[in-house]
Amino acid sequence: MPRITRESLLSLEDYAKARADFRARVMAHKKNRKVRLGEHVTLHFEDELTMRYQIQEMLRAERIFEEEGIQDELEAYNPLVPDGSNWKVTMMIEYPDLNERKVMLKKLIGIEDRVWVRIDELPRVYAIADEDLERETPEKTSSVHFLRFELTPEMIRALRAGARLAIGVDHPQYTAVVDPVDAQVRESLLNDLQSA
Repeated sequence: MPRITRESLLSLEDYAKARADFRARVMAHKKNRKVRLGEHVTLHFEDELTMRYQIQEMLRAERIFEEEGIQDELEAYNPLVPDGSNWKVTMMIEYPDLNERKVMLKKLIGIEDRVWVRIDELPRVYAIADEDLERETPEKTSSVHFLRFELTPEMIRALRAGARLAIGVDHPQYTAVVDPVDAQVRESLLNDLQSA
């Protein structure tokens, strides 16, 4: 799968001109890449377009135009682009009330390892979480985690043949299942996978 390169990015000036249209396109795209698991967990499935947007926005916000700074952003965000056999996800744990959030982040230690996907009746695939750095402590988990779901060729073939996709979380303090995943979301996620 393609990686985002320095040469493919817009300059700050060109991005300023294209930003409104590009942002509208990305926001519409993201609608079909989000899965809510219950009231408090949202999975944002990343891809080349969402990460390109993130990089361009970071360069804009930080006014980065030196090669080294641009390379740092590419190195930070390219690992979140799926590579053909997986899905890559930003998981958000959302409790608007600060006190409730503090309590729940203590109770939800390990939740990032209990998120799963299932294709038809094949075995669940549990997330590989936070490969870049540890995001929880013995006292609490983070409200943001980065997940990777590695799929087998058999799973990819089954999805392409129309198999049902389910996504869930089975932590002792938080369980939720979406079964089946919305057809438009499923179709968007298929685009991340190379034919097996």
